[in-house]
Amino acid sequence: MANIKDLKKKIKSTKGTLKITSAMKLVSAAKLAKAQQAIQSSKPYANELELTIKTISALVENYTHKYLQNKPDNNLEALLVISSNKGLCGGYNSSLAKEVRKYLASTEKDVKVFFVGKKVKELILKEVNFGKMFEFDRNDPSFIEIEEVGDELATMFTQGEIGTVKVAYNQFNSAISFTPMVKQILPMSLDPEEKKSLEERFPFDFKYEPSPEEILDTLIPETFTATLYTCLLDGTAAEHGSRMAAMDNAVSNCKDAIKSQTLKMNKLRQAAITTELTEVVSGAESLNG
Repeated sequence: MANIKDLKKKIKSTKGTLKITSAMKLVSAAKLAKAQQAIQSSKPYANELELTIKTISALVENYTHKYLQNKPDNNLEALLVISSNKGLCGGYNSSLAKEVRKYLASTEKDVKVFFVGKKVKELILKEVNFGKMFEFDRNDPSFIEIEEVGDELATMFTQGEIGTVKVAYNQFNSAISFTPMVKQILPMSLDPEEKKSLEERFPFDFKYEPSPEEILDTLIPETFTATLYTCLLDGTAAEHGSRMAAMDNAVSNCKDAIKSQTLKMNKLRQAAITTELTEVVSGAESLNG
């Protein structure tokens, strides 16, 4: 059974942990606010850009682009996994690793896995065909750095080294919720039903300046990069939200532990005082007796 001295040490140690987890919670909350603002600013642009590309490509006849070309004969695939470089963020990395394992088990493609962030890599490295680890100067890569990653994957696609490019990431839903998912980003093919729907929605010809081919040649690579960067922003916001929630739970657990240990210590102290008083009273009675 723990004595009072041991309990005092435990309480002191738990209070130190409480200070650390409280500070980490505040830092994560501040980073989440910034990341949430970034994803909320980026998503509408990326979604509208994607819709514009789909609309124009559906209405323009006989247009082809290297990013739109399906390669059914090419069974090679690149999967970019976006995770965190740091832990202490709840189930953020383990949930994504589970989703990646599930996808790899279900696909018939020959998948080569690339990584942004090292935590999921550490969990599944021995189970996958490792391609490359992309490393950056900061934990949150800039748009230009992600553009370089996208250019490398796109070059592999256009040169026929791979037939598809997909990205695995945690989609940000709220401060306490995210959804691990695998999304195809190349080829940027338009579903036949979706194309038919757009043709029915716009049964007329637009006037383009410059030509639709020039517009698509410019916007398609930009859409690809914007989509990839939005996936990164989603993952970053989900990471900070998950870490904030994990630290909030840690703070609550520390407070409960301190309360429980303090109560136990006070009970031991009270029992010791009662024992001492009993001995003093017994000793006095024996002297008087």
